[in-house]
Amino acid sequence: MEWSLFFWGNSMLLGTGLAMDAFSVSLANGLNEPRMGACRTGLIAGTFAAFQALMPMTGWGFVHTILEHFRSFERVLPWLALVLLVYIGASMVREGMQRAAAWGTKGRLAFCMLLAQGGVTSIDALSVGITIAEYGMSMALACSLIIAAVTFFLCLGGLWLGRRFGLRFAGQAHVFGGGILLFLGAEIFTHHILG
Repeated sequence: MEWSLFFWGNSMLLGTGLAMDAFSVSLANGLNEPRMGACRTGLIAGTFAAFQALMPMTGWGFVHTILEHFRSFERVLPWLALVLLVYIGASMVREGMQRAAAWGTKGRLAFCMLLAQGGVTSIDALSVGITIAEYGMSMALACSLIIAAVTFFLCLGGLWLGRRFGLRFAGQAHVFGGGILLFLGAEIFTHHILG
């Protein structure tokens, strides 16, 4: 893989798809804390972004550790990425269609709960380490930082919308994010398997 418009566009799409969980939770957090200040808003969005950057790099590091010992595993990676993205994307679409409840009761979000939310909403980003396994270290890091930046700004928007409108959009965001991941799974299949 080389630095190209395709790389930047794919990274932003990946970030958007992965950030929809965090966006939905940010809507709930905004609803639960309507008088949230700018520092707290930045802390919450930054926490989600940090987790979204850390998880793909963790997955990437894991894959590259395995690949040093098992070179034949390399041919399986595109298939594994396809299966993971399709599974996660379909799950997100299904959950988004069923989602109706908020993440907790009204009140100030405790820091340990924020960390738990960051971890839970970024679990799917761990599998991205497999989808970006062909990238070198600098490209994987750039992709992770793009995902983090997209997550940060989407979470800021989610917190703002949550304070204004509540959870009306949480389910739709989940469906949208799942659709993007399904699209990326199809793109990986087409790019790596068909030519």
